[in-house]
Amino acid sequence: MATQHLAEWVSDLKYSDFPEEVVNAVVRSYYNWAGCAIGGSQHPATTIAYNSLSPFFGKATSTLLGQEGMVLIDAQHAALLNGIASHVHDYDDTHLDTIIHPTGPVASALTAVAEWKGGFSGQQFLLALVAGIEAECKLGLAVWPEHYDLGWHITSTAGSIGAAIGVSKLLNMSSSQIAHAIGIAATQVTGLREMFGSHTKAFHPGRAAQNGLMAAILASNGYTSSETALEAKRGWAKVVSNAKSNVEKSLATWLGMDSADLNGVVQNNGTSVTGRWEILRNSFKPYPCGIVCHPVIDGCIQLSDMMKSEGLRVDQIEAVRTLVHPLVLELTGKATPRDGLEAKFSVFHAGAVGLLYGKCTPTEYDDSVAQSAEVISIRNMIQAKAEKSLAADEAHINIQLKNGRHLEKHIEHAVGSLYKPMTDKQLTKKFVDQCHPILGSHTEQTSKALWAIGEASDVAHVMKLL
Repeated sequence: MATQHLAEWVSDLKYSDFPEEVVNAVVRSYYNWAGCAIGGSQHPATTIAYNSLSPFFGKATSTLLGQEGMVLIDAQHAALLNGIASHVHDYDDTHLDTIIHPTGPVASALTAVAEWKGGFSGQQFLLALVAGIEAECKLGLAVWPEHYDLGWHITSTAGSIGAAIGVSKLLNMSSSQIAHAIGIAATQVTGLREMFGSHTKAFHPGRAAQNGLMAAILASNGYTSSETALEAKRGWAKVVSNAKSNVEKSLATWLGMDSADLNGVVQNNGTSVTGRWEILRNSFKPYPCGIVCHPVIDGCIQLSDMMKSEGLRVDQIEAVRTLVHPLVLELTGKATPRDGLEAKFSVFHAGAVGLLYGKCTPTEYDDSVAQSAEVISIRNMIQAKAEKSLAADEAHINIQLKNGRHLEKHIEHAVGSLYKPMTDKQLTKKFVDQCHPILGSHTEQTSKALWAIGEASDVAHVMKLL
């Protein structure tokens, strides 16, 4: 049975099972998550949630990231608020095969629990983080793409379960307890795609973290759920992906139930599609917006640099034509975004700021920029046409100048894709750019501590720097 199989895999997983590249990947994932959470800590979505919920805070045990001084709140609300902050700029990681932002729900829950309980080494923490990420991504693959097409936000629907599994592993729960935690998390399905472009999109991974944390704690104290929560007729997989034919087979395949190779170990009975680590297919964003429009941003920034080098101005542009993967228009097709959050789902805004400013940072998604007459003027010149033959990280951009000249750029693979991953140096710059305005002189110390988190004797000491 899928639920029990997954629970047993989680229970049996050891840090020594990880190849070196998995260790590197999970450190990079947590480092990137922490930077995004600190960077989003002052956003209205985070501060409104904090102010609204503060009357309900319990015993102060866990850090609220990115605050002046050290602000502690209860673990449940820390998981929620840090999860919101980590996603609000849409700058967090992406598992490209499912578009899940995997670290947010799991890390937000684990960070809160690690401080609340205390005494967990860096290796114990990273082990739990990998367990949660692998599980949520495998479950996401099992119901992809029908689940997403129905309108579910897969980051939170799968993330609740990933968070529950991560916390369960950190607390060294039995396989039976883990199975019940999976069920308690599975029944708390959260997240609708209709919310994209609003504060509520960021609420999704925060709520998933909170739901998963609650599920694990309840199960650790004997709270029960269905032990077939994933695979049953009225269980998670069939309910959230009822348009997918033979979802039981897909679930069994992606959870490695024939070969027991969920953790990437190829068994003697042959290889399978699950013979890989999903965390190695995780990617990191150089731009704070929907990842599918990153190829257009890359191209527009390069064309902006080209124009500047030749003394050309944006007011000399007649039209901009782009060819993009069909997902670009489905996910980021907002032609007239009203504010910065909606602009994150506009390939037209993304191209406009790339051409106008030659960069694309959180500043380019301020409301004032999204509403700028100059940005809107360029945005209105941009046309986007879907081309099925293109890869998801590929785009063609053609600028027609008023004098009839054309400037062209073909982006084969965007920066941040699996083929052109961000380097550690680039991730560090991204972290510093987000965190220095908030952490000030403590930024470098915090960065170094996060890169070395696997060596920590108690990760709670690292969390206190955030």
